[in-house]
Amino acid sequence: MEFIDYYKTLELPKTATDAEIKKAYRKLARKHHPDLNPNDNAAKVKFQQINEANEVLSDPEKRKKYDKYGKDWQHGEEYEKARQQQGQRAQSSGGSYNYNTSSGEDFSDYFESLFGGAGGRRGSQPKYRGQDIQAELQLTLQEAYATHQQTLKVDKAIRITVAAGVENGQTIKIGGHGGPGANGGPSGDLYLTFVISNDTKFKRDGNDLYTNITLDLYTAVLGGEITIDTFDGGKVKLMVKPETQNNTKVKLKGKGFPIYKKDGQFGDLYLTYQVQLPTNLTEREKELFKELANKK
Repeated sequence: MEFIDYYKTLELPKTATDAEIKKAYRKLARKHHPDLNPNDNAAKVKFQQINEANEVLSDPEKRKKYDKYGKDWQHGEEYEKARQQQGQRAQSSGGSYNYNTSSGEDFSDYFESLFGGAGGRRGSQPKYRGQDIQAELQLTLQEAYATHQQTLKVDKAIRITVAAGVENGQTIKIGGHGGPGANGGPSGDLYLTFVISNDTKFKRDGNDLYTNITLDLYTAVLGGEITIDTFDGGKVKLMVKPETQNNTKVKLKGKGFPIYKKDGQFGDLYLTYQVQLPTNLTEREKELFKELANKK
């Protein structure tokens, strides 16, 4: 079986730090993402290999096993148990036992001899769970606002329902959609991380939304009714109090972002009034402002 060099897959040395692994994964995953390379089977395969390599090297325990056992790192515990058992049998029979684990190839040959490979004892082969896979799904803030379906391509097309309110960086597990198991073992899981972009005038913080509202000077001073747009495309009428100051904040309860997996529940919308000074004043308007200034 060909040895899979995860470090080579991520174009990294074995001394790479966790930060370097994360940076390399993000760079290569974006480059070879199926959405950016439609109908490109080579890019699809490369994307899968990148995810597989990152799934192992980004986990300290898995990376330690991989560095020690190579491509058969998942079976390291079985190897250690079998090695100890053979060592005990060798000692009880007066012989000696020594096995070199310095290379993944040596370990693979020994593992096959233990569990029914070529030249080994035949018997029922143990079942092994498939590898977990990590992937990203790009969403806009508008898409994250409503429950909808998306098609994700990881090995095969997967149709998933994205619940309203998912957050940027949130990871969910989709059971049984990871790598295939060995010898009839179960498939691994798919861990999907959401990457949410925002090109709206609203800023999101958890379940709350924030935006600025421009007020003309006359409405700020005298008060009056204004109409503002909410994130869902609706409109709300508000009464502005007379002598409203610049940077005054107003909360609209329940007009924020949906709360994840809590139907009908929303965060709040916070408005900050930005008072806009008038320009191109007439001479009469200037005189009025001078009168106001003289009364101070």
